[in-house]
Amino acid sequence: MAKALSFEDKLLRIEEIAEEMQNSELPLGESVSLYEEGVKLIKELRKELSAAEEKVKILSALCDQPVLKDYE
Repeated sequence: MAKALSFEDKLLRIEEIAEEMQNSELPLGESVSLYEEGVKLIKELRKELSAAEEKVKILSALCDQPVLKDYE
């Protein structure tokens, strides 16, 4: 079984995918596969970020610190 990528490794892979798609003339099938991989990684990263944000909110509440404000 392949080792799960860290958050940082996922970001690096997305950058690699973007560069590869911009700097080469890939066949359509390969472009679609890379795009699909990138979308999957972005979805995983968003999930990890949401989980981290929830942890920070919980820890802040435990320490009587103000809860993070939404920045969107």
